[in-house]
Amino acid sequence: MKYDILQILGAVVMVAFGQGLVRLFADHGNRGLLGWLPGGPAPAFVVYAVLVAAGVVLTGWAHKRAKDLGRRK
Repeated sequence: MKYDILQILGAVVMVAFGQGLVRLFADHGNRGLLGWLPGGPAPAFVVYAVLVAAGVVLTGWAHKRAKDLGRRK
């Protein structure tokens, strides 16, 4: 059960910050959730990219652990 929750959480993080990353590509002035970060769009871009990568890693790790326990095919 905990791996299911972690997989969902990873997917939510990946989607939420992935959307912010795409928005930042389209409009450099709209930094979304990370608008409070100083330094313009560059630091926000790096933080969004790191959070998307963290979501991908968390989702993949949780899926693999659930698969090892026989909960996934």
